[in-house]
Amino acid sequence: MTQLKAFIFDVDGTLAETEKDGHRMAFNRAFAEANLDWYWTESLYGELLEISGGKERISYYLQQYNPEFKENLETLIPQLHQAKTTHYRQLLSSGEIQLRRGVKRLIEEAYQEGIRLAIATTSALPNALALLEKHLNPHWFEVIAAGDIVSNKKPAPDIYHYVLDKMNLLPEECLVFEDSFHGLQAAYQANLKTVITIHDYTKEQDFSLASLVLNHLGEPDKMFTIIRGEVQNKHYFDLELAKLLL
Repeated sequence: MTQLKAFIFDVDGTLAETEKDGHRMAFNRAFAEANLDWYWTESLYGELLEISGGKERISYYLQQYNPEFKENLETLIPQLHQAKTTHYRQLLSSGEIQLRRGVKRLIEEAYQEGIRLAIATTSALPNALALLEKHLNPHWFEVIAAGDIVSNKKPAPDIYHYVLDKMNLLPEECLVFEDSFHGLQAAYQANLKTVITIHDYTKEQDFSLASLVLNHLGEPDKMFTIIRGEVQNKHYFDLELAKLLL
């Protein structure tokens, strides 16, 4: 039987529900600060989430919804993204964005039991670190692969290949935690087994390639709902269940 050696976590939507009331709000504040009349509604942002990466999301929005906009985009888009990052970190530091159910418990259990930890996210590195610093211990994570560290973002598998290489691990020794179809595709193409925890923006996506699909990781007193997969009488996600999935 393969030995479980590492957990690899996505950040946005997986560790915390950061999208609707975090990144979206930060983008809108950055637009207002730049005197732009752009506003991303909850439904529009759900569509934009199909595009991985913040700068790429702005570019896609302009192509689809504001093609007449003629500013110097090579300068403007990075500036807007930097301003958005500042606003997002302010939201994080205020404590408005909390970890999803079961995340802190599972990560603490894994760390205490010697399971290695890593991050693989398209989120900018400062954003990922801000969340970890607020709610967890960044030093517990052996590798924090974020933002533009690889050329091709999810659904390409590059970031997972990067993490596996840095940790000198085989795919079958790891379990990935994701929340989206793009994240699942990236992990699957790197031959990694994946646990999905859905949320409002991803609940209708295709997760047929996942090892397990849940509404959240659960707690001993707050059981998860199983959407796909087998958990052998488990009511919340722990190391024992992780080992069974491998």
